[in-house]
Amino acid sequence: MNTEVRSVQTAAGRELVVRLAFGTMAAHTLRAAVHLEIVELIGDAPRTAADVAVAAGAAHQPMTRLLRALTALGLLAEHAPDTFSVTPAGALLNARHPDSLASFVRMFTDPAIVRAWEHLDTSVRTGEIAFDAVFGTDFFSHLARHPALSTDFNAAMSQVAGETAAVLPRAFDFSRFTSVTDVGGGSGTLLAAVLEAHPGLSGVVFDTADGLAEAPKTLARYGLEGRCSLTAGDFFQAVPQGSDVYLVKSILHDWTDAQAVMILRNCRRVLPPGGAVLIVEPVLPEVVGAEDEGTYLSDLNMMVNVGGRERTRADFEEVCRQAALRVTSITPLADAAPYALIEAVAG
Repeated sequence: MNTEVRSVQTAAGRELVVRLAFGTMAAHTLRAAVHLEIVELIGDAPRTAADVAVAAGAAHQPMTRLLRALTALGLLAEHAPDTFSVTPAGALLNARHPDSLASFVRMFTDPAIVRAWEHLDTSVRTGEIAFDAVFGTDFFSHLARHPALSTDFNAAMSQVAGETAAVLPRAFDFSRFTSVTDVGGGSGTLLAAVLEAHPGLSGVVFDTADGLAEAPKTLARYGLEGRCSLTAGDFFQAVPQGSDVYLVKSILHDWTDAQAVMILRNCRRVLPPGGAVLIVEPVLPEVVGAEDEGTYLSDLNMMVNVGGRERTRADFEEVCRQAALRVTSITPLADAAPYALIEAVAG
């Protein structure tokens, strides 16, 4: 390799490493923007930093510096010196935007998520969950003890379910079935979209009492109170009987293989002949390719915070096999990447 080529590669490599090292700073810049309601204060028309500072109760110069950093990140645009507007990406930080990610940003930049990451190397060496050592309890018990944080977590999960909710109803033939139970369904966002698209279906949102806190509002918003019920419980103990489809989205990756098998086994116990278990999660390839880097960061997040993992096709087939289920198809949800729909039936 000649010196010129090596120099170009080194420069590109340095740029990548520096950008990644600054990632924590970028995340906290988003966090500050959400907490200060920067996007809401700017509104739909360009506004000067001085005006935004006054509205936020902040000093002019520090506000200008924050707005310029947000511009460099692609969330704002600076049209003239000291005058800023919101980009389409930045609009997603507005808590009132229909596709808002404000709660997601608050949750995933909260100390409850990020502090355990400081001990990623320890988790890699020991296989232990860093969160438990840092906070003295497991993640979900910590949420239960902090209602405001639990509310943010539920809202964040609802926000990231939006893309999948827009895709799933047409990605699977629900018309063959009569009832769907969403296991760990939280706010009911995903199941509401399925029921709205398939008027012949009824449904059950199954979660802990805390997890169901926002579900009544969701059902009322969609007018589904008569077709969907809420059931509180523990999916490690049992899931409700009576459905022929059991939907499990973004649940298994929170848990170890043994725990994932327990959840799936409970679904299998109540699955009627001809029924199906639908798992919606990312499916890692056997060899890393051009997938979204966020899936691999999510895998590490599962390691340090809850002890779970993202899985490959072979991994899903194995946990299903242990639960007496058989994977019949895996369909990437292209418009809700990196998620895929995994269909499993009685094995």
